[in-house]
Amino acid sequence: MSKQNTVNIVRQLITETVVTLGYSIWDIEYVKEGAVWYLRITIDSPQGIGIDDCEAVYRSINPILDQGDPIEAAYILEVGSPGVERVLRTDEHYAACLGEVITVKLFKALDGAKEFVGTLSVAENDSITLEIDSQPLKLEKSAISKANVYYDFEN
Repeated sequence: MSKQNTVNIVRQLITETVVTLGYSIWDIEYVKEGAVWYLRITIDSPQGIGIDDCEAVYRSINPILDQGDPIEAAYILEVGSPGVERVLRTDEHYAACLGEVITVKLFKALDGAKEFVGTLSVAENDSITLEIDSQPLKLEKSAISKANVYYDFEN
């Protein structure tokens, strides 16, 4: 089974429970790091996420995943918060962050730069637009290697 299929099945199994607990699913990752597989569930809520929230979701979804058994190999289940510098991967992520300042890293340099910081003003299916110094910069999503919300830790 592909990693994406695994993620889709896990999402189907746990979404109702996560929502019932008062949270939303920000992201699900099924990744191999070294010899270990990780299933990372990232949750969110308007009130933010603390360790108690992560623990409550973990305790609620772990039996569901054990019973549904969507993953053949051994894995480590992690439940966490997207954090202040949350990663943007999906159309829903971009839509949720309209008006936010984000950092975008590109696979290839554009006008001599591979990284841009600006306000996310438009999020379309295939592209986003950043406002940088009052100038729009349209970027194709396929050109983006990483995008995340920008947080100024110094102010």
